[in-house]
Order: sequence, then C-alpha cells, then structure tokens
Amino acid sequence: MSKLLRFRTAHSTPKIHPRTVNSILSKPLSIPSLSKCYYSPISLFPSISFSTLQSHLHRQSFSFSYSFSTRAFDDSSSSTETQKEKDEKLGSQSVEKLGTEVYPSGEVEYEKISDQLKSRFSLGLSLPQICENFVKAAYDPRISGIYLHIEPLNCGWGKVEEIRRHILNFKKSGKFIIAYIPACEEKEFYLACTCEEIYAPPSAYFSLYGLTVQASFLGGVFEKIGIEPQVQRIGKYKSAGDQLTRKTMSEENCEMLTSLLDNIYGNWLDVVSSSKGKKREDVENFINEGVYKVEKLKEEGFITNIHYDDEVISMLKERLGVQKDKKLHMVDYRKYSKVRKWTLGLAGGRDLIAVIRASGSISRVQSPLSTPSSVIIAEQVIEKIRSVRESKRYKAAIIRIDSPGGDALASDLMWREIRLLAASKPVIASMSDVAASGGYYMAMAAQTIVAENLTLTGSIGVVTGKFNLGKLYEKIGFNKEVISRGRYAELFAAEQRPLRPDEAELFAKSAQNAYEQFRDKAAFSRSMPVEKMEEVAQGRVWAGKDAASWGLVDAIGGLSRAIAIAKHKANIPRDRQVTLVELSRPSPTLPELLSDIGNSIVGVDRTLKELLQELTFSDGIQARMDGIMFQRLEGFSNATPLFSLIKDYLSSL
Repeated sequence: MSKLLRFRTAHSTPKIHPRTVNSILSKPLSIPSLSKCYYSPISLFPSISFSTLQSHLHRQSFSFSYSFSTRAFDDSSSSTETQKEKDEKLGSQSVEKLGTEVYPSGEVEYEKISDQLKSRFSLGLSLPQICENFVKAAYDPRISGIYLHIEPLNCGWGKVEEIRRHILNFKKSGKFIIAYIPACEEKEFYLACTCEEIYAPPSAYFSLYGLTVQASFLGGVFEKIGIEPQVQRIGKYKSAGDQLTRKTMSEENCEMLTSLLDNIYGNWLDVVSSSKGKKREDVENFINEGVYKVEKLKEEGFITNIHYDDEVISMLKERLGVQKDKKLHMVDYRKYSKVRKWTLGLAGGRDLIAVIRASGSISRVQSPLSTPSSVIIAEQVIEKIRSVRESKRYKAAIIRIDSPGGDALASDLMWREIRLLAASKPVIASMSDVAASGGYYMAMAAQTIVAENLTLTGSIGVVTGKFNLGKLYEKIGFNKEVISRGRYAELFAAEQRPLRPDEAELFAKSAQNAYEQFRDKAAFSRSMPVEKMEEVAQGRVWAGKDAASWGLVDAIGGLSRAIAIAKHKANIPRDRQVTLVELSRPSPTLPELLSDIGNSIVGVDRTLKELLQELTFSDGIQARMDGIMFQRLEGFSNATPLFSLIKDYLSSL
C-alpha cells in the first residue's frame, strides 16, 4: 500500500487556493516497529557538504540530528502523564491515521510562511515544521516520495533558499520529489526547478517576466493636504522616511535597489539555467520573449509535461504499483508534523543547542496592532537569552533572525544581552529573509553570522522625525495651543508648528548620536575599523553574499550550517547528534486568537488611537529598513496599490 503527502505552499489569495502539504508513503508500520528501528543518519543521506567557511574553519561535512522542544506540540492532556507517554500517544495516533484514508478538511485561510513555530491553533505555514517534515520524510521507511504543490509564495528569498536546500537534501535519500505548479512566478519556478519533475495544468498561469522593485512616495500628497514631515535620517542610503518627504527616488536609493535587484535576478538566472541544463543567456532570452503559454514551456524543456492534478496522481499510482481503482493515500502536512522524530530514530543527542527565534519588527512593548508572530518584544527575547546564559545545559545558542528592524533602544538592549551570552558560550546568528537595521544590530552581537545569498543585510543607519500639521489644522479649522516649561519641552508635543532652529539642531544631533553608536558598535562587534565600517554603513542594504565580501557576514548558508558551526565552536564532534531546544513558544494560542477577535469587534476605538500614535516618530529613534524595499522584495507585489501605499508608509515608522 502506498500513501501520498502533498505540500502546498503559501498563497497570496488563500481564500481561493487552500494550502496543504501531502507526501507519498509506502507500507504503513506500527508504532512498536517504528520505536525499535533506529536508523543511522548516514544510511539515507550522504554526508552533507557545506561550502568553505572563513579561514578559522576547515572544509568539512557535518551530520546532525535535531528535535524541537517537547512542548512544541504538547496537548497538555494530563499532568500525570510522562512526556514520553504523551509522545507515544500522539505518535501512535499519527501513525494510525497514516494507515487509513485521509479526507480533506476543506479550505483554510493561511498567512505567509513564518519563521516561527506554529501551534495547533495557528494559521499559516511554519518554516521550521516544513523543513522538519522534509527531514522526517527522508528517513521514514513509509515515505516513497513527495508531491509538492507550489502555490504563489508569500515569503522572502531567504526562506525560499531554506526550503530549496531541504529539497536537495531530501533527494539524497534516493526518494523522488515532483512539483505541481498551477500558478507560477519567479519564486515558485525557482523552487520547482529543484524537483525532479515539474507538471502544470493546461490552464496554468505562468508569469516569468522578470523582477521589479517599486517605490511610492507621499511627499506630494502631504504637500497638498498641509502635512510637513520633519525627518532626520543618518546615512545617505537610509531611505526609510523618503516616502514621507520625497516625490521621487534618490540617486543613492536607486543605486542600492538596483544592486539588490541585480543580485536576486542574477542568482535566479544562475540557478534556473543550472537546474534545467541550459545556458544563462538562453534562459534570459526566453524570459524576454514574454512567454505565457504552457505549451511553450514544455517545448523548451522548462516543465516536464502538461497534466491536471488527477492525471499526475494517476501517474503516481502507476509508479507506486497502486491499482487504478484504488486511492492513493495521502497524509496532510499538519498531520505529518505531529509525528515525533524519535519514532523514526531521529532523536537528538545529549548535547543541547538553544534556538531563539526573533521574527518581525522590533519593539520594547507589544502593541494591540501586532500579533505575537509579527513583532519582536525586547523584554521577552532578553528573558530567553538570560535563561540560556544562566543554564549549564546548553553548549551553544543560535539566534534565528528575520527582521527589518524597529526601535533602536530595544535593539541595543538585545545586542548587549547577546554579547554577554557570547562571552560564556558560542552564539551563532542565522539570518533568514532579512536582518537589517535593528535586525542586523542583534546579529552583529553574535560570534559568527550566517546568511543566505539573498538575505537583506545591513542598513546600519537610523531615522527619526515628527509631523508639522500646522497647515492641515488651518485648512480644517482646528487649533491647538500648548503651555510648556523647559526649552525643549515642545520638541515632540507641538505638532501644530514646525521645529524652531534650536529644536531642529537638537533633533539632528540626537539622530547623529544614535547613528554613531550603531556604527561604532557594528565596527567593534565585527572587529573592523570605524572608517571601514562607515564605508558599508550609511543605511545601505546588502544582499547576503555581498555582505559577506564586505565582512558583515561570516558564512553563507541556512540554519543547518549555523548548527554545524555551533557544533564546531562548542567542540562537539561532527558525527555526534545534537538536540535543538526551541525557546520560542508556538503562537498564536487559542486565547490569543479569541482576544484578536474581541479586539476587532469591540476594540476599534483603541486600535485607531494606537494607529495614530504609530504614525508619528514619537516612540524614539528607529533602526528600521525602508518599508518600500522590504515589501517589494519580500513578496508583497500582488497587493493593491492603495494597500501597498499604506503598508509602505506604516512600515517605515
């Protein structure tokens, strides 16, 4: 008997396209059999070779196994049960379901792929769980292969690279993986090219036309309605705030975005041409032809064949020896996520490595507008860092970062705690889609920084500002008068007038001081002269591979390479398994979901007040990457222009 596990990636219009994950299984095994079968990690995978590290590391292959926190998927059923009993209970239920027909549960609306773990109540796809499923599927004797449904991806290039790497590693097990792409742009095709075969329906939407970066500016709008943004940004490439004050793109911003776009597009051409056995110029010429017909893609060898989903499943039946009148059994991504790794002989070793995930914008406190998975709360992260530093259990720590930055003070406080942790044990920063501004501020405190080729990196700069609403108030007949004591008491309070010359001078000095602190700490952290750091700072965002050449990044790779380096620095033999302990709790929980619903119904007034507060710079100096660039390069190009305009504006504050 054979079964199928189907993966469906994140989609930008989830109400129309459901996202599930399925894979192909061979004969089912009972839990007693599984629990007695311990496979050597080397038996299915050849040793995974990583590219050469910096000069202090020698070229080598690392074999590793990891497990998430035992509480990650705990249903908290009974306090008298041991953890192993809970695992056996959950594992048994999961395997029993693998042995019977699995029916679809209907469409579920998902959010973008998150770098955080997800709980049973969470919507959206979790990158850690996706990657873990690939690892388990490679070793699971019931798995024959993977059928990967790829819907339009709603994530950045760093996450795409991480998934692609796990597909390549899965293929080393000798099992097959085929892709099905009903709607495809560059990211989707980039991922599909990693699979052995690619299928698409006759009516598939293909838009392989190239990549763009767009920037919108509110300067002209504010001018018409009487709002004057008074912005201080330090660093000629620090474009956060430009969309508030400018009407066109600056030369420096254009230079930076062009360089990033060239990196992404060039990498795409290289990978696709290599995967499809074509010359780079041939792939580029094909893109420039504006091909939209699926038949042309098949004719040129970019896809394997044109089939509907049911026809592909029929082919898989034949491939797996399943009779035509029998169903090809499937296991859902979420159901398979509940299968514990120890049941496959993949339990980690005694050596523990802590993983602290930091995803989203950086803040000192949590806003009602933010969800737990979309914001980094400094106090919470600091608490986790201190717990790792004070514990003797952990041999090393990995800080997994996916953030465009935010509050500069919060970033600095976390930087300090990571530095203290790094003084007691190895700390590796693993950067996902983006680690810029405050996100890079955190990363630079680690002993070693690992980034993907296309991780948005750097943006060492700051921005702060306030609005002068005097002309707007005059137009609408509104008046505000302020009584104050202290020369600079009205620096942020008096939005009905522009800054006085002395106030503007203080404003500029404050921003310059924050920038110099950021730059100097970056130079100190990276053992680089301040003058050299100034050359790569000034608010400029780099692609990961360029950041490595400038000394902002130590190694190129994903989480697996960060683990290998952590083992090396902790003097753990490369062939010894380690256990990853996730310190970030899955979110959101059911109470949080109910709370969000309540806020959307009865908390409108409070939410609007919070929104108005977010529209000002009064929270302090920001170490944040430009919202326009973050949105456009990280997979939000399908949003409506008005929605994008608002998001671009909010993301830069």
